[in-house]
Amino acid sequence: MSSKPIISSPMPSRSIRFQIMVRSLFIMSGLLLVIGILQYVYMKEFMYSNKAISLQSQIRSVPLEEWLSFLEDNPATEQNPLETLRIPDSSVAIVDQAGTIRKEWADLHHGPAPHLAPQAYLEALQLQRQQHGEASYRITEDSQGFPRLLVLQPIGFPEKPVGLVQVTTSIRAVYEVLERQLTTFVALSVLALAGGLLTFLPVLRKTLIPLSEMVQTVESINAGNLHLRLPSQNGQSETDRLAAAFNSMLQRLENAFAAEQEAKEQMRRFVADASHELRTPLTSIHGFLEVLLRGAAHHPEQLHEALQSMHGESTRLTKLVQDLLLLAKIDKAPTLAIQLKKTELHPLLIELEPHLQMLAGSRTVQVEISFYSRLQIDPDRMKQVILNLFQNAVQHTDPKQGIIKVSLKDAVGGALLTVKDNGSGILLEHLPHLFERFYRIDTARTRALGGSGLGLAITQSIVEAHGGRISATSEPGKGSSFTVWLPFPSDKTEKAPS
Repeated sequence: MSSKPIISSPMPSRSIRFQIMVRSLFIMSGLLLVIGILQYVYMKEFMYSNKAISLQSQIRSVPLEEWLSFLEDNPATEQNPLETLRIPDSSVAIVDQAGTIRKEWADLHHGPAPHLAPQAYLEALQLQRQQHGEASYRITEDSQGFPRLLVLQPIGFPEKPVGLVQVTTSIRAVYEVLERQLTTFVALSVLALAGGLLTFLPVLRKTLIPLSEMVQTVESINAGNLHLRLPSQNGQSETDRLAAAFNSMLQRLENAFAAEQEAKEQMRRFVADASHELRTPLTSIHGFLEVLLRGAAHHPEQLHEALQSMHGESTRLTKLVQDLLLLAKIDKAPTLAIQLKKTELHPLLIELEPHLQMLAGSRTVQVEISFYSRLQIDPDRMKQVILNLFQNAVQHTDPKQGIIKVSLKDAVGGALLTVKDNGSGILLEHLPHLFERFYRIDTARTRALGGSGLGLAITQSIVEAHGGRISATSEPGKGSSFTVWLPFPSDKTEKAPS
């Protein structure tokens, strides 16, 4: 009695639904993080650049002569540039060509103007010449650690500036905008993740319905209902392929299970038949021995008759054991039991023809040969095949009116050896079992002639060990025909005709 397999429910962390959801949300979070970082960096650079351009425009609005007057130390024309620029929370400094700050102004909220290293100013002057007077900017910090935007604008012709105007202003407003932007993005990202989680679960659950149904079907499959199959049209290519692969495996398991059951049944029949066949001669020998022990040994006629019978039974027993050993050898190692070599088959038929005439008695024997090529065969085993088939034909044909025809002719990919008779024929229900071991159509008649029901089974095993195929056709009252197909050697082998 087979029990239904128990499949425990997976841990939530090991569930494919949970893993897909977590990994998808993790990927979504990573994408949102990358988008947020890129957006923050781009927005910051964009706003800094716009602020710098705005300051540059305001610096350019001041006449050039006024900026030059600061470099010439002309107090008469000098005034505070912060009043002209009107930039809140800022400072202005004038830098000469040597990188020295000549003058500086700052409002009360800004504090003193930041001083860069002279080398930094000289590099800025050189950069201005290369950029043709475009403003450059950088981020600095004041004494209290607040960020400032510092813009350097050249004084004079762009190709040959005589100094720099340094304007520094607070960018706290820009930071506040960026912080609001970042806060808004984080809030929207959290909402997107929450909404994705709420909507993803039912969508994922619906998407995995075919997989859940497959699990339920698999749980209900055991050795008793291997005929069950998974639905192969789920509308999902992955689950369809999985179902097709699993169905194919189930088919193989079902076939293997059926073959195992059939093999067990055949083994059971084989053991029973072999025991019966071995018991019959042993019982006869045992009976004759009892007769001899009761005094028949002192009567020459009874002694001779008993010894003759015991010899016949022992001969039959020996042949039966030899047949069983041959079948076991062929089943275990065909390459060791069959010694193949390239040989012509027609000389074997010619050599066996007198023997066949002797076995046939008064029956008519016809031998036809139209095939003369070489085959990969074991000559001794092929003789055994011919004799087995011929002797089977002799047993089922009339001793005087019987006609047995043995033919060898060409076929697709090999040769056809046929043994045909005009005997009583074989009923249709017996044909599928002819090559089974110990199978006999007429038990009494076959045993009387010395048969054990292994001849055709041995013949089939020998033919298959040669890579060939044997088949039988028959019509009751008109005779039977056994056909053996043998392939050409391996360099010419083709598919056997069906």
